Amino acid sequence: MTMNSCRYLVVLFFTLILVSACAQVTSERDHSRLDTVRDRGKVVCATLDNTPGFGFLSEGGNLVGFDIDLCRAVAAATLSDPNAVELRTIVSAERGPAVQSGEVDLLVFVTTWTTTRDATWGDFIYPMFYDGQGFMVPADTGIGSAYDLGGAAVCTLIGTTSELNMQDFFRQNGMDFNSTSFENAELALDAYRNRQCDVFTSDRSALAALRTSLANPDQHVILPEVISEEPLTPLVPHGDSQWFDVVKSVMSILIYAEAYGVDSSNVDDMTTSDNVKVRRLLGVEGAWGQADMGLEATVAQTVIKSVGNYGEIYDRHLGSNGIGLTRAGSRNALWAQASCTGCPKGGQIYAAPLR
Repeated sequence: MTMNSCRYLVVLFFTLILVSACAQVTSERDHSRLDTVRDRGKVVCATLDNTPGFGFLSEGGNLVGFDIDLCRAVAAATLSDPNAVELRTIVSAERGPAVQSGEVDLLVFVTTWTTTRDATWGDFIYPMFYDGQGFMVPADTGIGSAYDLGGAAVCTLIGTTSELNMQDFFRQNGMDFNSTSFENAELALDAYRNRQCDVFTSDRSALAALRTSLANPDQHVILPEVISEEPLTPLVPHGDSQWFDVVKSVMSILIYAEAYGVDSSNVDDMTTSDNVKVRRLLGVEGAWGQADMGLEATVAQTVIKSVGNYGEIYDRHLGSNGIGLTRAGSRNALWAQASCTGCPKGGQIYAAPLR
């Protein structure tokens, strides 16, 4: 074999390797996460099972809650079946790795949207619940303010924004404290219940939810101070803009359905509404990008019939039929629920217009 022949074979060998690698990359790119979900027949959603209102086991042994219904809404939109979900329960410290690895399609786990998490964990959707961190203490301590917690023993959760917020608050106010972080809310609540710590700190909604599981909720007080901003939102793995758009649009469906007065009981009637925005939402006139995202034109009808609108989900789990978190007049009211025309006094639940 001549030297030129050898060179030709070497070049051919490496060319074939390059072509094969490019073909594999192209194949992976063409097979989107939406395709994967449909091939699999279910949406894999990482969530929680120990926080009443958001994600917990019902008396019948079913996983229910606000966050669970957001997962089911995505399954309804992509698979036409709200029960086509695999709900993987994890602890707080496992959230980042679960999304970063791409092993789950969606994380809905009372998770705060922060810049660091946005850069390193995944793509965050719209805030679906606005919260803030607070403190809960036994009523018999007589403590009425977070500014009276100097020297306290504090229980919190590992891998949450609560740890750093707590440290910042005590340091900023020149107060000493001792903290113990636990892997999950159940362990932290047990420690608090047994007086291993003086105070439990977490998002105020989580404190309100966990307070309901104590033997005598009235014997525990959530202090008035709010020490942080905690916009809670679902997130998806980096790298698939179509899937990101799909999940964002599902959340938009829930929000705009409430704003337009469309709920699980009147969807069929509303398809003939004289409001063009309602007809567009429901896919009977015009479009808002459904085909571009690989969704059915009437996807909103499927989602709303399956889980209801945002208000229905809120009331079912967090409001009057759930853990009793007041929504009216709070940041979790719709932006459209302003008290006067043209004034910014509504809530902050808002999403990209469906058009």
